[in-house]
Amino acid sequence: MKTSAKAKRLQRHQRRGKSEGKLNLVSLMDIFTILVFFLMVNSSSDVQVLNQDNSVTLPVSEADQAPKDALALAVTDEDILVGGRAILKIEQLSAFDGEIEPLLKAELDYQSNKSTVAPSPTGRPIIILADRELPYELLKKIMTTCVDAGYASISLAVNKPEQKEA
Repeated sequence: MKTSAKAKRLQRHQRRGKSEGKLNLVSLMDIFTILVFFLMVNSSSDVQVLNQDNSVTLPVSEADQAPKDALALAVTDEDILVGGRAILKIEQLSAFDGEIEPLLKAELDYQSNKSTVAPSPTGRPIIILADRELPYELLKKIMTTCVDAGYASISLAVNKPEQKEA
């Protein structure tokens, strides 16, 4: 027996209602990809976080220039850290008589060879995080070694003074 057009239509409608809904994952993946790229491009690159040890008290300054992306050299009470790795003890640097400390220079040379960025005419940038009570003789030895290793664009990390509300 032949089914009528209305019966065929009702059967199709019932079959459609019984089937499970499907998500179009391609368009969903496109949306998430665009969202990830948007967040990567618009991420805040204005702020540079320097890992600071609590034992280092930075000097306070009114400087407005933001730090650029550079190698960080931290001077703690006991060690000199380059890129977070302990390279040299403060006692060794104090006992060293010369101007250019060979262990620190070797590490800075290694870091400059590892870097893929071409050096600028003013030299590679480096940021020194040192306690404000660090003796000038030690700071001078560190800075001389940095300049000899090609890191002539030296910045000293400082804290901004807190703004007082009126």
